[in-house]
Amino acid sequence: MRPVKNYSNFFWTNLATLGPVGYLPAAPGTWGSLAAAVAAPWLFIPFSFLSKMLILSGLFFLGAWACTAAEKKFGRKDPGQAVIDEVLGQWVTFLFLAAAKLPLLVLGFFLFRVFDILKPWPIRSSERWLPGGYSVMLDDLLAGIYALAVLVLLDRLILQTYFQGFF
Repeated sequence: MRPVKNYSNFFWTNLATLGPVGYLPAAPGTWGSLAAAVAAPWLFIPFSFLSKMLILSGLFFLGAWACTAAEKKFGRKDPGQAVIDEVLGQWVTFLFLAAAKLPLLVLGFFLFRVFDILKPWPIRSSERWLPGGYSVMLDDLLAGIYALAVLVLLDRLILQTYFQGFF
């Protein structure tokens, strides 16, 4: 007799892993961030600020639920296959972009990856502040806020001054 599948857990785990993206070899978080950066010009950046905030809020809560399911499936805290948190952090980085300009997307991608990997204070400790998938989402939210601040600073102080029109 064939075992009955838990379709709810299947759905949430696939959301957490972005389908096959979380299973890509070597650095699934980078693949998840890349998928988010590639999708952002169509699924995030064109929207109004209020819509973006609603998208990010929904992503935080749905992602937390999905990461909790992934933790149960993979049997460990913050499994590498769960990359929905990278989408949240990457899109937070792009929050103030009004247009999808390739140099800013690339710079934002790298800035987010740096903060997500290095986890400066209080990002690392935030992984213990909330239960389950919420902590998985929170550290990437904070890394995205750091990357957003640096991206805005670089854009305002350097890029628009010296490379006006290009960015």
